Amino acid sequence: MAGHSKWANIKHRKGAQDAKRGKVFTKLIKEITVAAKIGGGDPDANPRLRTAVDKAKGSNMPKDTIERAIKKGCGDLDGVNYEEGTFEGYGPGGVAVLVEFMTDNRTRTVADVRYIFNKHNGSLGVNGSVAFLFDRKGLISFDTEQDFDTLFETALEAGAEDVKDEGDAYEIITDPADFMEIRDAIAAKGLQWQTAEVTMIPQTMVSLEGKQAEQMLKMMDKLEDNDDVQNVYANFDISDEEIARIME
Repeated sequence: MAGHSKWANIKHRKGAQDAKRGKVFTKLIKEITVAAKIGGGDPDANPRLRTAVDKAKGSNMPKDTIERAIKKGCGDLDGVNYEEGTFEGYGPGGVAVLVEFMTDNRTRTVADVRYIFNKHNGSLGVNGSVAFLFDRKGLISFDTEQDFDTLFETALEAGAEDVKDEGDAYEIITDPADFMEIRDAIAAKGLQWQTAEVTMIPQTMVSLEGKQAEQMLKMMDKLEDNDDVQNVYANFDISDEEIARIME
């Protein structure tokens, strides 16, 4: 299973999302603000903003909080200016790691992220060191209670690149430019997704076990816990048995 899906399932098992709802809101507010600043405050005319708003609604963010973030991005309210960018590096066992950030203090963020990498047997690299190992794709995932045949036919008719049965989840892969159109076609059929986002999908995977697996999971957790980090992508693969052992 791809690293993005594996990590999502691990977080779900740990119950980390509910425990960190405040941090989730902080990251979503940043994304909404920056998306509105770059592409305008109309979600229908700004796909990035629409995706961010939908994700915020899915996390039960209050409507007034969403509207306030949009107004800050559009300059209607005072707000912080955020710089966004990507760090690249290596985790335990040579795992490729991409970290997307938004910050009002780049020096602080670099120091924090470097510390997390070093502490967990990783190292921060230079731009271009691992990005080529990932492809930017639209990803829409579903639980297996959805009808796969309907999902498959709808996705392919709408222009999806691939539809996968991962055993514990169904996944639709799209070109980023087609993501919103395909997502809307899925919604029109009444199919309910678990996640829908443009993400980075690894081309190859690195299997981890033992101490390296433990270090990798701790690194992912610490990176995502950082307020300046928006998303973390990695190409690790850890068996379900190993995850169960680590989480005991």
